[in-house]
Amino acid sequence: MPDLKLTPQQLAFFNTFGFLAFPGLLKDRIDEIIREFEAIFAKRGGGHHGKPHEGKQRSCIVPFIDQSSVLSSLLDDPRIYGIAASLLGDDFNYMPSDGNYYAGDTGWHSDGWHRETLHLKIAFYLDPLTRDTGCLRVIPGSHKIGDAFAEALQREIFGCTEKWQIDGREVPAVALETVPGDILLFNHNTKHAAFGGSGWRRMFTMNLCQRYPEARLHELRDYISGVSRFWVDRAYGETMMNTAGPQRRRHLEQVMANDGHIAELSRKARETMAEPSRG
Repeated sequence: MPDLKLTPQQLAFFNTFGFLAFPGLLKDRIDEIIREFEAIFAKRGGGHHGKPHEGKQRSCIVPFIDQSSVLSSLLDDPRIYGIAASLLGDDFNYMPSDGNYYAGDTGWHSDGWHRETLHLKIAFYLDPLTRDTGCLRVIPGSHKIGDAFAEALQREIFGCTEKWQIDGREVPAVALETVPGDILLFNHNTKHAAFGGSGWRRMFTMNLCQRYPEARLHELRDYISGVSRFWVDRAYGETMMNTAGPQRRRHLEQVMANDGHIAELSRKARETMAEPSRG
């Protein structure tokens, strides 16, 4: 299968609105994807720090696809690879992934506010979702740093109930309804949310970005430091690294060369969690 190449129209749409949808793109792999998702959660005993998911709050595993050779191979799939290379260049970085059982609403937010480096999220939803049952909602154009509209949203949307006297679900947005096998993609800066979903919504993501120039590697190290709160010593899981061929390794090498500080941060995070409460 040749690599997927985004059309000029798709690139223009993404640059203008900050997201893309690919209905049915991985329909042929969805059964094995769901099987591997469930196996990872079963093996880990649930989400963060092994706590079982009870449908009341989000359960999250980081890194996620790295736990499975099948899910790790998504990075090699010509469709995923082609989308990433079309938007980020063929030397893009794979960044840590996350696997989730979501519960309830997810308020409006961005996954970053990156001014220099383009960061993307590819989202895989493993249950049918509608606007009333927790599908992803996005605000088109909200990713453009320096744009008056996007900057106003960045300042005000986190207090929309007080500032605009509306509920989060009433904010004008596009509801991206999905069925398993569909793929959604958005710029980390893009404002997004979900409302009305159950406590057992299955979803995982792949995060990707442009390769960082040497002069800004400190920003990359700062960014990947965030995985330390999940008590991991490397940005990637062993399976992701050990099953990587030459093509995949190109997209791991920059992060692998700059994640040596994570083990110490994780050690400190574990110690903090182990401390007895005071008060």
